[in-house]
Amino acid sequence: MPSWQDFQPFIVSGLALGGVYALSGVGIVVLYRATGVVYLAFGAVGAMGALIAWSLINHAHAPQWLAWIVCILFGALVTLAYGTVFGPALAKRPPLVKAVATLGLMLVLFGAMDLLWTTSGGASRALTLPTDNDTFMIGQVQVNYTQVIALALGIVIAAATGAFLRYTGLGTAMRAVANDREIAGTLGVPVRRVEAVAWFGCGVLAGAAGLLLADLVALDATTLTFLVISSLAAALIARLRSIAWTVVAALVVGLVHDLLTPIQSLTNYRDMTPFVLAALALLALSGRQVMSLSREEA
Repeated sequence: MPSWQDFQPFIVSGLALGGVYALSGVGIVVLYRATGVVYLAFGAVGAMGALIAWSLINHAHAPQWLAWIVCILFGALVTLAYGTVFGPALAKRPPLVKAVATLGLMLVLFGAMDLLWTTSGGASRALTLPTDNDTFMIGQVQVNYTQVIALALGIVIAAATGAFLRYTGLGTAMRAVANDREIAGTLGVPVRRVEAVAWFGCGVLAGAAGLLLADLVALDATTLTFLVISSLAAALIARLRSIAWTVVAALVVGLVHDLLTPIQSLTNYRDMTPFVLAALALLALSGRQVMSLSREEA
């Protein structure tokens, strides 16, 4: 068993990773609450945005800040375009159909990335942020500001989104659409506009998450595309409803994933962390529901 000192660096990296999962999970939850769509293309959109940013920096010699903006705008515009074109047609479809439709977008983007950025050159690609070079010590652990930004951004975005949904007119309209789309439209809520804001906001978060994960994990299309599974697991643990519980679940997923790294017997199984935690949480929640129903019947 590794010593406590062996685990300390992975606490830092796990919290940073959890912060990005929280950022992603909030986008998935908000979009689901507004449109009923589970956005499975979230990771692919962020991955392609990060690869575009890398190409702009290394081939077009564009300023780094411009490449980062393009990455985020790419995520926002692709997601908005998808929601604008396919959102109305999917509005009355079952949840499974909506999810499979976004899976189609993920496969299209994944194929485009494999065509434009071949996997054979993936090892030589790296997208690093300037904040990687600014470090400080917590005890004996070196922390860089990219990790701090990743954790802080996840928490701040979650808090700001919660406040937006509760205290603004547009947030109230978004919650009304989430409860009943047709009744909200009858009452004068601009349903299409509200849904467009949800799609656009989710895309912005996808681009930001892709940028951070490309730095923290790896600039690899496959890795970044399927890291959405961890964010989706956090959202599922929160039952696709609570933003606060999504953040907590995301931090736990990130921590457990990285804390398994120094344990040699479990390192190869750490990628199962999101599935196991989501399954345990869903079993616990379903067990509580069964118990509450049995009490009501009694």
